Amino acid sequence: MILEKGYRPSEDEEFMNERQLAYFKNALEEWKNGIVAESKETLAHLQDGPIQEADPNDRASSETDWGLELRTRDRQRKLTSKIDSALRRIEDGEYGYCQVTGEPISLDRLIARPIATMTVEAQEAHERSEKVSRDR
Repeated sequence: MILEKGYRPSEDEEFMNERQLAYFKNALEEWKNGIVAESKETLAHLQDGPIQEADPNDRASSETDWGLELRTRDRQRKLTSKIDSALRRIEDGEYGYCQVTGEPISLDRLIARPIATMTVEAQEAHERSEKVSRDR
């Protein structure tokens, strides 16, 4: 489905109608494509070869930068997996509904975090229970 320019899901329409699903699918695919493009740039940069700086301080700085870049790419790899999961939920007709309660996730939350799997309330309860189990 082709969306009109500037379309934004609204509470005034049926929840997770065809237009809303197309909006979120497009947003998720664009996000993923951006991550993949950045990953290709990083891979090309890393394939340029080992760090060649003669000065130990410069070499240490470059190694730190590489480490940060690799950690960022790992986080993005995990994010890509979550995006793929959200795209599967769209295909399965489960997108936009809390995996804990089955209730609709607010449009504002989905716009801010399209990979959300829980309502704010369910997420907060989940985080509280994680904190309690961590503190024990």
